[in-house]
Amino acid sequence: MQNFNDTIAAIATAIGESGIGIVRLSGRDALKSADEIFISKDGKKPSEFKAYTTHYGWIVEDGCRKASPPAEFVDEVLLTVMRAPKSFTREDVVEINCHGGIIALRKTLDLVLQNGCRLAEPGEFTRRAFLNGRIDLAQAEAVLDIIRAKTDSALKVSAEQLKGSLSKELGRIRQALLDALSLLEANIDFPEEEITAAETKTLCAGLACAEKELSRILGSSATGRVMREGISAVICGKPNVGKSSLLNALLKQERSIVTPVAGTTRDTIEEIIDIRGIPVRIVDTAGIIEPRDLVEKKAVARSRHYIRNAGLAIMVFDAGRKMEKQDEILIKKIRGKTAIAVVNKIDLKPRLQKEKLGRFFSRIVEISAKKMKNIDLLEEAIADLVYKGKVTSPEPVLVSNLRHIEAIRRAQKLIAEAANPVDNGALPVELIAQDVKDALGCLDDVLGRRFSEELLDKIFSEFCIGK
Repeated sequence: MQNFNDTIAAIATAIGESGIGIVRLSGRDALKSADEIFISKDGKKPSEFKAYTTHYGWIVEDGCRKASPPAEFVDEVLLTVMRAPKSFTREDVVEINCHGGIIALRKTLDLVLQNGCRLAEPGEFTRRAFLNGRIDLAQAEAVLDIIRAKTDSALKVSAEQLKGSLSKELGRIRQALLDALSLLEANIDFPEEEITAAETKTLCAGLACAEKELSRILGSSATGRVMREGISAVICGKPNVGKSSLLNALLKQERSIVTPVAGTTRDTIEEIIDIRGIPVRIVDTAGIIEPRDLVEKKAVARSRHYIRNAGLAIMVFDAGRKMEKQDEILIKKIRGKTAIAVVNKIDLKPRLQKEKLGRFFSRIVEISAKKMKNIDLLEEAIADLVYKGKVTSPEPVLVSNLRHIEAIRRAQKLIAEAANPVDNGALPVELIAQDVKDALGCLDDVLGRRFSEELLDKIFSEFCIGK
């Protein structure tokens, strides 16, 4: 059980060798703990520093705190102070910028933990920022989305949510529902004063507007989820058609070994590629149909697994070879999937009957992976298929989190149900008011005005310890 009166500390940067590593402290004893382990060049203690100032000094162990510079020290550091409430957590925060080696960071963290702090739990810094009212729950979840963003588009969506764009939109809708609920509850409390025709018209218009706005936000969810989560794509085809060359062309680097020998790729190779703002988890599969040994048997099994579970199949054909039985077997395996036929090696003498491909594929792109020809056309075709030709420029506010989408969808449905009876008088006012209350509750779930400890535990358990 977390005690939010504790002062917490953690390494806030990735473990490994780097130029800088940060140990972060937050809580009422953050400055006191820093006093115990830090010697500044000017002799002052961190508790004496002004907010938003950075100071040069040394991290020391007990007994080494008198001299400046000390005879022995753990690390030479920069220490920054941010005082409550003007910090990320709205608590006193100290950040110690150490050298990025793991030993120096862990030694510094150990000293902090020996002097009044406890190790932070996953996401506890951001959780405190939420509980202390600096950000709402949607913004807190955007922090993790920014950390996990794989493309510029995903980063932009997450940054907008962290900025509060989605929260402001939902806040306006929430206020409209509160206005409607106020009118309904006044009628419940004073039934002798019936809602006038003008008030009914205003009420209907308000609910209809709220429902329309939620519908607009939900309309962006498909695009938002694609930008946030991306898609899985598999490159398949018979041996030696250029699958590995295509992966290298899309990555714009040599990732797969390419040789003229069929069956060079004996296992799946997986990478994440940014294609027109879409994070595409792309897999190059072994092009083996009949395995010759145990290794190839396992490779074939893995290839079949990826083909079965992929959202997009990119099937590669050799322009210089006629269609064969192996091609037909693979076409059957991807039947029913969103698929693109890629005719590779167009610089060779054409022998492939492209008219046959048209019976199986709605999208056919001709390329030369080796010469990087028409790779941009393939990227365009992938993006067009993913977005289904509907997206040219993203909406200013995109909803991408599945938890948010489900809550907003429930709110929209409740408002739609409430708005119709208001118009035709089919339901008692009490039931209409309850629908509006429930819709408000759904929006409050998104913003974190209503939450359970179980929900918070689930959300913040996905964060790293230092965030």
